[in-house]
Amino acid sequence: MGIFTRFRDIVSSNINAMLDRAEDPEKLISLMIREMEDTLVEIKASCAGVMASKKKLQRQMSGVQAQEGNWEQKARLAVAKGRDDLAREALIEKRRYAERAVSLKQEFLEMNGLVEQYQEDIRQLEEKLRSAREKQRALIQRHIHANKKRRAQEEIRRVESAEAVIRFEEFENRIERMEAEADLVNYGRKPALELEFEELMVDDEIEKELQILKSAVKEEVRAE
Repeated sequence: MGIFTRFRDIVSSNINAMLDRAEDPEKLISLMIREMEDTLVEIKASCAGVMASKKKLQRQMSGVQAQEGNWEQKARLAVAKGRDDLAREALIEKRRYAERAVSLKQEFLEMNGLVEQYQEDIRQLEEKLRSAREKQRALIQRHIHANKKRRAQEEIRRVESAEAVIRFEEFENRIERMEAEADLVNYGRKPALELEFEELMVDDEIEKELQILKSAVKEEVRAE
């Protein structure tokens, strides 16, 4: 792609629309800026080249105009000396330099117009480049803010998860304490069935003791 084609594409481009369609706007804007910078360097180099040629052309024009004046002076001298033949030759040379001067002047005007066009192109491109850099800075700031927001959200989720774990552990500890308290309430108590058997065993022992006591009493009665 030639320098002028690239320049026209850049100047006529809608940066916002291109960024809206881009999958990676930051990468695209970086590429656009690099292309603009490269194109700007080339245009400035071309402008500098034309300006150098323009200065060279100015020197040529000055030289041609000086020769034109010189041959006119020679023609006057020849006429004064009665040498019409030499005067004619001098006027022919003067005309040749005059025609060259006209050609150089036309070329100079064209170069001057080209320099002005280059300068306008540079102005437009620099303006476009400033706009692109501002958008790049805005995108970078948005990216930084997005990263900060993402990290903050991740931290919030991490803290919330930690709090959930802590709450679960507290709930689990509370249940364990309640179970321990229930165990303390029943501590030392025997199951009902076991108590019934113990009562039966106590009843048997009392009955045995009662029978022994009755037998003893009967023996005492007989002895009397």
